[in-house]
Amino acid sequence: MASLRELRSRIRGVNSIKKITKAQELIATSRITKAQARVAAAKPYSEEITKVVSELASASKNLAHPLLTERPNPRRAAVLVITSDSGMCGGYNSNVLKRAEELMTTLRDEGKESVLYVMGNKGLTYYTFRNRTPMASWTGFSQQPKYTDASAACNHLVESFMAGSGGEVPAPNGTGNIAGVDELHIVYTRFVSMLTQTPEVRRLAPIQVSFVDENFDMGADMMSDSPTAVAKAQYEFEPDADVLLAALLPKYINTRVYASLLEAAASESAARRTAMKAATDNANELASNLSRQANSVRQANITQEISEIVGGVNALAASSDRD
Repeated sequence: MASLRELRSRIRGVNSIKKITKAQELIATSRITKAQARVAAAKPYSEEITKVVSELASASKNLAHPLLTERPNPRRAAVLVITSDSGMCGGYNSNVLKRAEELMTTLRDEGKESVLYVMGNKGLTYYTFRNRTPMASWTGFSQQPKYTDASAACNHLVESFMAGSGGEVPAPNGTGNIAGVDELHIVYTRFVSMLTQTPEVRRLAPIQVSFVDENFDMGADMMSDSPTAVAKAQYEFEPDADVLLAALLPKYINTRVYASLLEAAASESAARRTAMKAATDNANELASNLSRQANSVRQANITQEISEIVGGVNALAASSDRD
């Protein structure tokens, strides 16, 4: 059994860790509300740009834009994985990385080469440690993403998609050219509730388009919870719909990536709050158990000291009687 000094040292250590986890829990709790507010604030813009793009596609004379056109033999697919910059958030990163691995396995089975892009230090560390350095990475904003952060990645991804697997585009780090891609995918964590965050996979491009009774259906839209977003042409456009559609489609993809970053930020804070609360509860339980052990050891030491004193007194008394 550990000594009283060792137990008291462990209790101090556990209490110190508990202070850290409790502080992290409180910080994450305060950030969740702000993250949810950012998601709600961005939703009207996402909905409106979806409606506008839907109307433009309905009014367009043809849908030959590369972002709407399926490639005949896709060979390369870009995969953008969104993780956190810091840890202490339970299984948040491991779940999204596992989902990304499943996606890349599926792409490989389809005969497509995966081109990896990462947002967040944890994802970058994960792949670098396994000698799978991403083509590009963006870090430092996982908890408070801005639209410019999404644009930095989207501008390169859209350019790479427009070039196709047969073309080349400048590398984001300026170290040369890299081959283009035929598909764009994103893996992020969708915020469902304070206790539930679900890893999601969405295809960004080519955008899936279908016509139903002369209406436009963007079945791949992830800005809406409904599986389809059907709209009829209601406006006159100047310049014409084709020109406006070509200008808005890249912004539409930017909006989808930005919405994913906001969802991931809210999910990260919720996962960190849950993990830190569990750690704090475990620390409380461990400190309580150690305190009971310390009290038991202390009581045993006191009993032993009393026994030694009594024994000494009895020995002295016996010695006096013989004298």
